[in-house]
Amino acid sequence: MVRKGVRPARPAAGHDVERVLDELYATPPSAFVSRREQLAAEAKRDGRGDDARRIHGARRPTLAAWAANLLLRSQPQESGRFLELGRALREAYRTLDADGIKELSEQRRSIVSALSRQAAQLAREAGHRLSGAAQQDVESTLRAVLADEDAAERWAAGRLESALTPPADFPSLDASTAGSAHRAARPAPAPPASRPRAKDELAERRRRRQQQLGRARRSAEAADHRLRELSAGRADADASLRRARDRHERAREHESAAEERLREAQQELRRAERERQEAEERLRTAAEAVDRAERAAQDAAQEVARLAEPIT
Repeated sequence: MVRKGVRPARPAAGHDVERVLDELYATPPSAFVSRREQLAAEAKRDGRGDDARRIHGARRPTLAAWAANLLLRSQPQESGRFLELGRALREAYRTLDADGIKELSEQRRSIVSALSRQAAQLAREAGHRLSGAAQQDVESTLRAVLADEDAAERWAAGRLESALTPPADFPSLDASTAGSAHRAARPAPAPPASRPRAKDELAERRRRRQQQLGRARRSAEAADHRLRELSAGRADADASLRRARDRHERAREHESAAEERLREAQQELRRAERERQEAEERLRTAAEAVDRAERAAQDAAQEVARLAEPIT
């Protein structure tokens, strides 16, 4: 039987095949087969033939089963509370009357609906939108977890391959079931001599029933409250993500504009550098021409001075 927590103990090993299988069943169905073959090949290459056979024998889950596995692994605390709630509900359904069954059934329906929406959201965030039929399979699986101990253990292992179906004899909200539950809970008439004892036993059963109902109600209310908190937190996270994406997009736009301005400035700098080099070359050419002109002028002046001297 699964107790507190949502995953059974894994054996310690250098190469933990249980951990590998956990990873595999968290892989979306579209990538399951290729990932399975890769992991099996790695185990075989490492000389772990038994592990390779176990990995290779893993069956690809349906989309609904994968979403249910994803819910378990992504929300471990809430999943643990859900499993605890299932244990409390199964115990309560064995002893409650029609009114108690009706109230718990309504709470059960609300919690299952909220969790199935969470599973659909997680699947969507992982890139896989659930169809209406797939989401109904997720809800069926969650109802089975609440109703059936074996189903709870299978889900808690986190490796569902297909959706689960709740047992047909689990109490529902319809009038015929409620009536039969009420008739089943009604004690048979006791012989006159044993009526005082029967009344005492009936009172004790009712007292225990009320205690169980109280525990089940508290568990259901706590789970429902936690789901509302998580839903509000998810909405806040979604809003924060949208704001962050908007800021990121604006920053990208500013970066693109800045990069364009930088490219234009670099082009302008290169043009200015070419013009500077050309101006320096013209200046150097002009300076050389001036030097030559100055030397020619000096030579001419000296020649004039020489020719102006009197002939003796």
